[in-house]
Amino acid sequence: MDIVVCVKHVPETAEAELKIDSSGKTIDKAGLVFDINEWDDYALEEAVRIKEKLGGTVTAITIGPQDSESTLRKCLARGADKAIRLTDQKFEGSDAYATAKILHSVIKTLHYDLILLGAQAGDTGNAATGPILAELLGIPHATMVKKIELAQNAAKINRELEGGLEEQLEIRLPALFAVSTGINEPRYVSIMGIRKAMQKEIKVMTLADTGLTENDVGIAGSWLNIEKLYVPPVEKQAEFLKGTPDEIAAKILEIIKSKGLI
Repeated sequence: MDIVVCVKHVPETAEAELKIDSSGKTIDKAGLVFDINEWDDYALEEAVRIKEKLGGTVTAITIGPQDSESTLRKCLARGADKAIRLTDQKFEGSDAYATAKILHSVIKTLHYDLILLGAQAGDTGNAATGPILAELLGIPHATMVKKIELAQNAAKINRELEGGLEEQLEIRLPALFAVSTGINEPRYVSIMGIRKAMQKEIKVMTLADTGLTENDVGIAGSWLNIEKLYVPPVEKQAEFLKGTPDEIAAKILEIIKSKGLI
């Protein structure tokens, strides 16, 4: 079972104070800590578990600059056999469609039975790259996958739906699955795994290696382009009432009356 896992190197923004950079089209990434996209982390773990059970190989692929190799090293330390980094200044500004074209240009040359990636990326949240990539490859796909059982030339999967419902499907292989968080519990990286990962080669490819042109990638090759990024204006603000309970109660009554509620 040969598996390709698409991963993304993203900034951790949950507890960071974000600022918009001078271009007005993205956030200022200075000082931010980058790591593997959370959803992709689960996809990688699922790929390694399948390899451990059925044999085969796991190839991790990312698009990004030099520092994104730390994410690929983590993939190798966790059990991936090969790693590919696609990097070129002309990739900047690629939307989900252009990103899928870049990934497609490489994956179509590989042997694979299964392609896994996270349901969405933590920085853009488009949840579109996986389905577009599957269409470009001409293979079936499913999103929000939370369980995978592999059989002869097929996979039985469970998909998350709204309202706590699940959908069960049987899909022929090769196929692409965009997995949800919670499909498994990602393992910790061992010291031995880190040491072995440092010895493995990461294949680096540029635009010239993909067979694509400048018009296929970046802003020129994208369907969507960010015109402006901004912080929504504060329209309402909380008011804290101070005083004794009676004073506060009187103020609340005044506010309710001023709103015409009584």
